[in-house]
Amino acid sequence: MAGIIEEQHPDRARLFMQWKQMRWPILVDSLNLLGTSAVPVTLAIDEYGVIRMVNPKPEEIEEKFLNRRFEKPASLPPVKDVAPDLNALKHATRRGTAEAWETYANALVEWAGPDRLGDAIQTYDHALSLERQSGPLHFRLGVAYRKRYDSPFHRPEDFQKAVDQWSAALELDPNQYIWRRRIQQYGPRLDKPYPFYDWVTTARKEIAARGETPVPLSVEPGGAEIAHPEKVFPAAATSVKEPDPQGRILRDDGQLVKIETAVVPDTKVAEASDRVHVVFRPNPALKAHWNNEAGSMVFWVNLPYGWNVDQRQLTIPNPPQPVSKETRQIEFEVKGPKQDCTGPVTLPAYALYYVCEDVNGVCMYRRQDVPITIAPPELK
Repeated sequence: MAGIIEEQHPDRARLFMQWKQMRWPILVDSLNLLGTSAVPVTLAIDEYGVIRMVNPKPEEIEEKFLNRRFEKPASLPPVKDVAPDLNALKHATRRGTAEAWETYANALVEWAGPDRLGDAIQTYDHALSLERQSGPLHFRLGVAYRKRYDSPFHRPEDFQKAVDQWSAALELDPNQYIWRRRIQQYGPRLDKPYPFYDWVTTARKEIAARGETPVPLSVEPGGAEIAHPEKVFPAAATSVKEPDPQGRILRDDGQLVKIETAVVPDTKVAEASDRVHVVFRPNPALKAHWNNEAGSMVFWVNLPYGWNVDQRQLTIPNPPQPVSKETRQIEFEVKGPKQDCTGPVTLPAYALYYVCEDVNGVCMYRRQDVPITIAPPELK
């Protein structure tokens, strides 16, 4: 038996398999090269390497597979157990076809390592210039952007570009379950079919209780990835007092702390809700770090008329150590008015934080304005 998963982060499937004590091999198809629109995919393979059943029913496996003898085929294709020749695939792009460029891009993502993801992204872009209406190309470009975002080679705009490409793919094929779920993984609770990774904490505890070491995860799930669905938008209380209403706190113009934002839309246009991801990274060039002996970081969201937010003020508690350099992240959800908007809307949010420059440098209390641009449903 073997399975095929469509995970953006395959190590999470390894953790799930360890938790459930599932011992068969799992193959990874993060790029959705199979073109399947649903999961899971389970294969029953005989001793000759021939797939005899796809997604067999549990009650059929014993009778139709385990207790059967299969004849050896007269001929079998050669087994390809080596990485593709990237130079040959690059050379094939001289044919100038979208297929050749896509094949090369797929191989770069799967075989060349994170330092070549930039090349893969450029290659997908070239393929899309030849075939703009290809949903699979948009989806795979989104996968490459998110992989780079999770790597040491990440760029601030990678997450948003991944979401934009997945949305473009889904617009071309709204029935593609895999593409829809990839957006919902990071999206608002009104759009969630279920919590995606809320099982991780339980899995780790039960694995450890068996005396095993849980599979480590390269990217820890949190926020939208563990959030539970909601049927009604949970609007925030209006009585919360704004921390800096007159804008008197001195500004950090992005020198000390770099801020990245991404807006993940609802895949159902009628809902018009979005989940906003905001990431804070102390600038290593200035040896900037958080001053944890002062107050906690605060993030505030101002709203245009008719808009709702699930939390107007978000607080990130300080870790126990006096100073730290960790990346911090907050997420919140917004919902626009029912009437159609004529264009993008900007939410004037800001962050307040205590930050220090250099090892023995000056520590400061600073504000950084963070405009959040929300596109209306027809422009998403």
